[in-house]
Amino acid sequence: MAAALLANVLYSTGFVLEKRALSAMPSVSVRNPARLLRLVLGSPLWIGGSLALAAGFGAQLAVYRTLPIAAAQGIFVSGLVLLLLLSSVLLGEQTSGRERYAVAAILLALLMVVLSLNEQNDTVSRGAPVPLVLTVCLPSLAAGVWLYSAAERRAKHRHRLPSAGVEYGVAVGLLYGVSSLAIKGVSSHLTTQGIGGALVDLLRSPYPYLLLFTGAFGLVMSQAALQRCRASLIVPVCTTVTALFTAVLGTLAFGEALPDEPVRLALRIAGTVLAVSVLLAMPKHDGPSPRSTPPPKELTSG
Repeated sequence: MAAALLANVLYSTGFVLEKRALSAMPSVSVRNPARLLRLVLGSPLWIGGSLALAAGFGAQLAVYRTLPIAAAQGIFVSGLVLLLLLSSVLLGEQTSGRERYAVAAILLALLMVVLSLNEQNDTVSRGAPVPLVLTVCLPSLAAGVWLYSAAERRAKHRHRLPSAGVEYGVAVGLLYGVSSLAIKGVSSHLTTQGIGGALVDLLRSPYPYLLLFTGAFGLVMSQAALQRCRASLIVPVCTTVTALFTAVLGTLAFGEALPDEPVRLALRIAGTVLAVSVLLAMPKHDGPSPRSTPPPKELTSG
């Protein structure tokens, strides 16, 4: 539990620091990753944010060794409250009433998932069939890259309202969902005995390579999206997609059983359905800023 709460603090702090650093940089694009990396690596503030995120991944490894996937994701998503507070105080971002209701509903949905857990019956899996993991992960990676590319193409259209970040958040969330499953897989190979053999087994598994792919693509995609969209919207969407992906598909892939009790099962299903419904209903575009509204024409006599 302590590691999960620490991961929340590190993730929220890391995203906000990266967003603040990106706001002061020239426009970055996924089509020029070398320039993007050159810009971000030249920013001490961004490096501080990335180190906080890396430490959050380390804490996540410890969590997956001691908590079921669904329980871990429920705790991780509670960090959205801290993220919204930090983005308001440090970034000056304001959320609309509709967005605040949506985030509150997401937190309620994930609270329902947490309440569906049973410490006595929930088990922590130590492995998953590799073919099943690849069947889950590879289409998800393809879908995330395609969705991001589609959002980029639509953003090029003239006279289009600026994106609020939902599509970007879903795309990056799918990549981070795969990354979470890979972290879960890596944690299952970490043992206190036979470190050499465990390392060989780990390198023979798909998990390190999934982490490399999601790390590289997730870095480039998330930085471009963070610069263009509000962290207070894109990060909750990304976190929700990651949590649902990991909790649902990760639970199935790693064989962690669903609740046997009807009430707990109903809570878990209802929470998942509510979170997905809210995600689909969230606004896809930011409204025009007040300064973009043309001034009224002066009336002339005669």
